[in-house]
Amino acid sequence: MASTAELEKIVSQVRRDIVRQVHAVNSGHPGGSLGCTEYFVSLYFEIMKHTASKFSMDGINEDVFFLSNGHISPVFYSVLAHSGYFPVKELATFRKLNSRLQGHPTTHEHLPGVRIASGSLGQGLSVAIGAALAKKLNKDNSMVYTLHGDGELQEGQIWEAAMYAAAKKVDNIISTVDMNGQQIDGSTEQVLPMGSLRAKFEAFGWDVLDLDKGNDIAAVVATLQKAKEHTGKGKPVMILMKTEMGNGVDFMMGSHKWHGVAPNDEQLAQALNQNAETLGDY
Repeated sequence: MASTAELEKIVSQVRRDIVRQVHAVNSGHPGGSLGCTEYFVSLYFEIMKHTASKFSMDGINEDVFFLSNGHISPVFYSVLAHSGYFPVKELATFRKLNSRLQGHPTTHEHLPGVRIASGSLGQGLSVAIGAALAKKLNKDNSMVYTLHGDGELQEGQIWEAAMYAAAKKVDNIISTVDMNGQQIDGSTEQVLPMGSLRAKFEAFGWDVLDLDKGNDIAAVVATLQKAKEHTGKGKPVMILMKTEMGNGVDFMMGSHKWHGVAPNDEQLAQALNQNAETLGDY
């Protein structure tokens, strides 16, 4: 098990990777990626049982993860690379012609670690439920994890899937909603208020956990571990995780304007100065 200090060092490096990726091509989504860094590092370096060198699409006898809000691919790619799924230097190809690291993760490039294309929001939960049911049929006791954006929950397919998971007692899945309160056109409250997500998911039959400190890595690890204790009891598990968009880069924090905007040269330097290099830049 990694210490909190060790995990925080990885977080710092991943943040560097995120801003460098989007800056290099003046394209991508840094805000949500930065806000979810602690979640990804916790999941891949502490919580999930997985072996990068043995990656397979079916994921038998391994925990599997599905990124539903695929636009935050920079953080996903960075964590996959540092977990050993592909060379870290490949991060330099992000969003470039013929790269395996497309703006939204895809499967036809056969990038290890990616099991679904997630450019269209709202579909990840449906796929993950299918994977969770397959594990049950195969007597596979490993877990399925998913991540969603709060703005993504405005998609109706999410709620069809949520209803199905509870009805079929899919209790080997742990889903997380990144509640940063921001989406591309403004705050979620301005675009389409969703009321109490806890009340909604509980009404749909889910076991709901609150994570108020989604940018505190110790809190993220503790909540994910607690969520595992809630599995196998007849209900799917949902974590409602509050984060700060752009966390770790002061001029990006809390603003929807950094949802899909790349930093310029000066802003990149500022962002890098706020996050120490720990694992080696690509």
